[in-house]
Amino acid sequence: MNNTANNSRFMRTNIWRLGFVAVLSSLLLVAAGCSDRTQPSLVEGKVNVVTSFYPIYFMVNEIGGEQVNAINLIPAGVEPHDWTPKSIDLHNASNAQLLLVNGAGFEGWLPDFKKGLDPNSKVKLEEVSKGITLITAEGDAHSHEHEHAHENEPGHAEESAKDEHHAETEHSHEHGDFDPHTWVSPKSALVMADNVKNALISVDSANKVTYEQRYEQLRKKIEAVDNKYEAALKNVKHRDIVVSHHAFGYLTHDYGLNQHAIMGITPDAEPRAQDILRLSKLVQEKGLKYVFFEELVSDQLAKTLASEANVDILVLNPLEGLTEQQQQAGDNYLKLMERNLQNLVQALQ
Repeated sequence: MNNTANNSRFMRTNIWRLGFVAVLSSLLLVAAGCSDRTQPSLVEGKVNVVTSFYPIYFMVNEIGGEQVNAINLIPAGVEPHDWTPKSIDLHNASNAQLLLVNGAGFEGWLPDFKKGLDPNSKVKLEEVSKGITLITAEGDAHSHEHEHAHENEPGHAEESAKDEHHAETEHSHEHGDFDPHTWVSPKSALVMADNVKNALISVDSANKVTYEQRYEQLRKKIEAVDNKYEAALKNVKHRDIVVSHHAFGYLTHDYGLNQHAIMGITPDAEPRAQDILRLSKLVQEKGLKYVFFEELVSDQLAKTLASEANVDILVLNPLEGLTEQQQQAGDNYLKLMERNLQNLVQALQ
C-alpha cells in the first residue's frame, strides 16, 4: 500500500511539474511574441531609419518602401508627451543610418537622447519640419530656415551648431513660444514629405529614382487631401473651433479658421476655471455645436466644457499617433486627416 501511495504521489507530482512547465513555456512564447512586436530591431542590408513619432514613420514607409526598415520610437496608443526613451531606442538610433525628428521643439527629450547615443554613431539627424514657416502659440508666423552642419560626419548628432539651434527652438512645449504641431496641416505635410525624401536620398543615393517616384505618389495623395480641405472649408458657416489643446494652429492658419484651446501647447497644461467659463461663453456667442477632444488624452475637460456650454463633443485628431484600435483597423495618417475634415465640416455647418 505504501509503495502504491508513493507511486501515486510521484505520478501526481510529475504530472503537476509537466503541466507547470507547459504553462510556463506558453507564457514565455507569448512574452517573446509581445517582445518581438514591441521591440523592433535593425535589419542588415536595408536603410535603417528611426523616426520620433508616427507621421514621420508613415512618410518613411510610403517613400522608403522595401528599401527601408523604419523603426518608430513611440508605440501605438502612447501620447508623445508621455513617452520617455529606453536603452533599446538609443541602441537602434545609434546604429541606424537616419534619425528623423519633427524639430521645432516637439521632441523635448532630444537633447538628452543625443547625449545618450554611442559616441561612435554615424547616424544622420534631420528635422523634417525644416522649411516650414513656424507660428507662435498666438498664431504669428516666424521663419524656420536654418542650416544643418552635420552631414556625413561621425558623431555629428552632438554638434554644437545643432545644439545651439535646439536651444533656440526647443521651447515650444516648455515655454509656449512656437507651435511645433506642423504635421496637422496637409500643406505642412507636403514640405515634410519632401524633407523625408531628401533625407533618404542623402544616405542611399543608389535608390534616388525609386525614392523620388514614391515621393511623387505620396505628394499627389497629400495634395488631394489638401484640395478637399480647401473646397470643404471654404464656405462653412462657422470659422471657430474649440479644441482640447493648442495643436491645430497650422491647420486653422492654412484654411482660415480660428482655434480656441482649453489647454496650451501641451495637453497636460492645467486650465483655470475662468478659462472654462470664458470658452463656454465663446461657444454660446459663436453658436457652435461641438467641442473637440483627442483620443490619446483624457476627454474629461472637453466633456466638462461641452456640458457647461450645452453642446456635444467630437473628435479632432492631432495626428500624433494611432490608437491600437486604429492600427488594427488599418487606419493611417491620410485617412485620419480625411476623418478630421469630415468632423470639421460637421461642426462648422
